[in-house]
Amino acid sequence: MSQPVGRVPQRRNARSNRARILATARQELGRNPDITLEELARASGVVRRTLFGHFPGRAALLEALAEEAAETLQAAVARGAEPAEPAEPADRALARFSLSMWPVGDRYRMLLALAHRDLGAERVAEVLRPARVRATAVVERGQRDGVFHPHLPPAVLGAALEGMTIALLEEVNSGTFEDDGTRTAVATLIAAGVPEKQARTVVGEIAAEIAAGAGPEGPVGA
Repeated sequence: MSQPVGRVPQRRNARSNRARILATARQELGRNPDITLEELARASGVVRRTLFGHFPGRAALLEALAEEAAETLQAAVARGAEPAEPAEPADRALARFSLSMWPVGDRYRMLLALAHRDLGAERVAEVLRPARVRATAVVERGQRDGVFHPHLPPAVLGAALEGMTIALLEEVNSGTFEDDGTRTAVATLIAAGVPEKQARTVVGEIAAEIAAGAGPEGPVGA
């Protein structure tokens, strides 16, 4: 049975509207977490009925953003996974991981302001789980190899590093801190027990690799 004339363009238009609404929501919610859906519709350039057709309420919109963030984070974790050579030192692996995560965190940092109020701690933990598993594995290997301090269990140290990254993203959100990811990566290595000079050198090398497309995740922000 053939499709009705106009069905495919309509679907394409609907996908385009949905993507535009989500992109606008990422931007506008960062500026004003209390923006109404009506205001968001105007900012997106669509009528109120179109927005509500995709997202019948605020909860549905935020869940769509959380799902988008989870998918993007999973892809970034896969791209930022340790290279095939298992001999790469753990400090380089952690720097690579931190730098690969930053563009995702920066893109979805507006969710931080809404996380516990609107999404709930369990949903936030679900979104972050793939990154937590990867970070814990890198930290555990680094402690085993004597690269990171063993004063905290791997999962605990990994959670502390995650908390620091989130705190720095929140400072970016508030406008009190600027970063392209390198400052946070250096701070992450230092917090794990890497000397500052070494941390800066390692992060500089990995950042250069990523910028050149040599790392597994390609250019930052790709």
